[in-house]
Amino acid sequence: MIRDLSDAEARAALVCKWGEVDADVLPAWVAEMDYAPAPPITERLQRAVAAGMTGYPRLGRGGELGRAYAGFAARQFDHEVDPEQVVPTVDVTAGVRIALEVLAPPGGVVFPVPGYSPQLEIAAIAGRRRHDLVVDPDAERAELDLDRLGAHFRDGARVLLLTQPHNPWGRVFTRAELEGVRDVCRRHGAFVVSDEIHAPLTLDGREHVPYLAVDGTADHAVAVVAASKAFNIAGLKCAQLVTASPDLHRRLVEAPMARNDSWSVLGVEASVAAYDEGDAWLDALRARLTAQRDLLLDLLAEHLPAARMRPLEATYLAWLDLRAYGHDDPAAVALERGRVRVAPGHDYHPGLPGHVRLNIATSPERLTEVVRRLAGAVSRP
Repeated sequence: MIRDLSDAEARAALVCKWGEVDADVLPAWVAEMDYAPAPPITERLQRAVAAGMTGYPRLGRGGELGRAYAGFAARQFDHEVDPEQVVPTVDVTAGVRIALEVLAPPGGVVFPVPGYSPQLEIAAIAGRRRHDLVVDPDAERAELDLDRLGAHFRDGARVLLLTQPHNPWGRVFTRAELEGVRDVCRRHGAFVVSDEIHAPLTLDGREHVPYLAVDGTADHAVAVVAASKAFNIAGLKCAQLVTASPDLHRRLVEAPMARNDSWSVLGVEASVAAYDEGDAWLDALRARLTAQRDLLLDLLAEHLPAARMRPLEATYLAWLDLRAYGHDDPAAVALERGRVRVAPGHDYHPGLPGHVRLNIATSPERLTEVVRRLAGAVSRP
């Protein structure tokens, strides 16, 4: 059910991932998958374009998109969502910014680091101080330090920007971990913006627990979700803000239009198709990504035995510790010597040497070549 794009198809389809590199460079950097879209999405988009649906989307909350997401959340996460409390927005990062501007109390933003690179700047964009909740790169398991989180709140932070499942750690947080986060936030009167863009991409049957599915979170949290990562439709521009509090929802929908507009009618169509008809394709994708993750472990053992990788529990983005090979910026070395592009670790954790983020959502043959090139580049002094 998962069809690999050929090199030519990938260059035509993925104009950022493949178009931003020279022809001899193998791309494994930006979070796009080298797979053809799910057929229900392609078919619905073709019908929409044929019908001339290239104008503005339906404004406001709920509607077909809210109904479709609520059904998807019930099936995939056993989470009950009020369809009327699903509000469209252009993308997840914009949704995070809107949540900070419209819903969150004044104060700094706690950001777990390493973290999704565009969101490193979002606190400053919103006129807030960023408080880094740093994960020790030598720790066996990437976990949130709740004592340190509380210390940040005592130091003036009032918001936690939580990415779960986490990019680039690849962690799926347990219900117990999220309950611990809830308790700390309630103790300090803090707000949570939960970026759950990777929620459908759990591996090995792990359970994604939406933050709003945890008891006692409705009054201090908003989730930002999308079909974009799981179904490879980021360019169609449609994410969703989800609340469980009537007051938070009212504040969202009463915000001036200039704060929240520009989502795409075709993005809505693709998202509805993904949520309504994409379950079987998503099951096949998770099986493929699990196989790719296992292949990566074998390849690392063979070609990069000194590399460290924490267990990849979700996403298709592996966080690799290559410090043993002696390069501060192994991504730059890989590009120059190996003609393979991976994402530099310092983009996700400023000042951290020797790490890269590697995208495994490609064919087994390409992934094998990516690791072979990476190893050949960084293994040389």
